[in-house]
Amino acid sequence: MVNLEWYRTFVAIFEKNTLTKAAESLYSSQPGVSVHLNALEAYVGKKLFERTSRKMIPTEEGKQLYHYIIDAVEKLEKAEQHFKKTSNAVIPSINIGMCTETFQTILEAEVPTFKFNLIARFGNHQNLIKELNNGILDLVITPKPKDKHSLVNYEAFTQEKIVLVAGSQSNLESIVALIEDQNFTGLEQELKSRVWYSASNEMEHFRRFWFENFRNRVDFKPNYILPNIGSIIRCIENAEGFAVVPDFLVTESLKSQKVKLVWSGKKEVANTLYFATRSDLQFKEEVELIKAIFKQKMNPIA
Repeated sequence: MVNLEWYRTFVAIFEKNTLTKAAESLYSSQPGVSVHLNALEAYVGKKLFERTSRKMIPTEEGKQLYHYIIDAVEKLEKAEQHFKKTSNAVIPSINIGMCTETFQTILEAEVPTFKFNLIARFGNHQNLIKELNNGILDLVITPKPKDKHSLVNYEAFTQEKIVLVAGSQSNLESIVALIEDQNFTGLEQELKSRVWYSASNEMEHFRRFWFENFRNRVDFKPNYILPNIGSIIRCIENAEGFAVVPDFLVTESLKSQKVKLVWSGKKEVANTLYFATRSDLQFKEEVELIKAIFKQKMNPIA
């Protein structure tokens, strides 16, 4: 005998177009959804979906089955809602993606106040956007401009300025003098002689700042290449060493004078940060709350 949950799973996949989104709507796991679909296809003896990398495309047999059972499935769900024993509402789960430092600086302290579940993922922006497209993530914070072929919605909300900072024990007298005299050739040579920190996943900041200000590509390697910018900041606090970092990540270190702002550059070097979401976002209220925290803590775009 066919399991009625197989039909409900089939309807969710048909309407949501991906196994991931179907699993979310059913508060189930993706493997569980796959098991139900495979069982139903084995039972009816026909393939109900063509599986692609982006979505599930119903076959003609799948379309016929959907239109045949949808009324019955909806009636059963209404009956279930009417007669089921009252229970606590399901707590939403929000999946977000961003770099580790952004999460730690802006969102980490707020997590205990959330009335919903939160799953945070970290990685490079390209992979995070791919997971957003595939329905795994609900919100991504990214500095990457909009891909014209993407189905993702982008909302610019702030800019991160790239600045040169140093540990509080660094001697800056000669560097400050060179900046004041606008002796940028001398400044370039002086900076090359200092101890530098960079992050393996953020070398682009270093290269871009250097090129924009000296019109030369970086021709030396940092002394220390660490996992992320957070590690850099912790290493140079109350010590010697230079680094190029987004300004919002060192706000507290600058206030406590553990780190010094050395130079913002001859011209401002900045990245626009975006909220990236899908148009079929399920828990909009919870995602808007997260957005509001970022807008409150970071300088909004004028």
